[in-house]
Amino acid sequence: MSVLEIQSVSGGYGETEILHDVSLRVEPQEIVVIIGPNGAGKSTAMRAVFGLLHLSAGRVLLNGEDITGEPPQRVVRRGVCYVPQTGNVFPSLSVEENLEMGAYVRADDFRPRLAEIYDLFPPLAEKRRQAAGTLSGGQRQMVAMGKALMLEPQILLLDEPTAGLSPKYRGEIFKVVRDINAAGTPILMVEQNAKQALNIASRGYVLVDGQNRIDDSGQGLLNNHEVAEMFLGGRGSNGNGNGNVSGDGNGNGGKGA
Repeated sequence: MSVLEIQSVSGGYGETEILHDVSLRVEPQEIVVIIGPNGAGKSTAMRAVFGLLHLSAGRVLLNGEDITGEPPQRVVRRGVCYVPQTGNVFPSLSVEENLEMGAYVRADDFRPRLAEIYDLFPPLAEKRRQAAGTLSGGQRQMVAMGKALMLEPQILLLDEPTAGLSPKYRGEIFKVVRDINAAGTPILMVEQNAKQALNIASRGYVLVDGQNRIDDSGQGLLNNHEVAEMFLGGRGSNGNGNGNVSGDGNGNGGKGA
């Protein structure tokens, strides 16, 4: 059974329909990546999971149970955690206070989990008393991911986790994504750095104009001529293209971090 499944979803914001019969799924232990050009509906597809847009058709299933249209707070309590591209930390709070905020719905002792998060993100342990807003972009992204992981989610949704980061921090974030997944958390990720993302993906989906265009294994998409022409500089998996696909899925350019 799929951990998360979006079945033939159409919808958008107000009268503007962005998604048109979009389907995707995430199986246990998978990293699934969504790529596509600006305005393709990538981030919108993720937001559909959280009831953040009006759906005119389709369903969202979590472990086979229909959660279509449920409000975000209820979806979080079901074990789905979402890290948006921006506004994902409390800048005036310390690193540790941010992580504690991530455990706000837990009724048990979360200190063992806090220790696990520091093991996963060693730079955060060193700066636990520092205000999150004073950290580098890469370290803020680690705080945002750590905050989400405090709930030990059934699935983690990441929206452009490397947007605006230096090559060094992009590499660190991708390594952490692999580590999180290796520890047992399935991941659905929208990512502008297509080549790097597909290199760690179990499977991937290409969205164009709010519709499914291509889906395949990560390696299959890297070797796909059309994907190479669209997103990998036309050189395929062995080329030197940077594989960047700018934007947040709603026609907005990627924002610096």
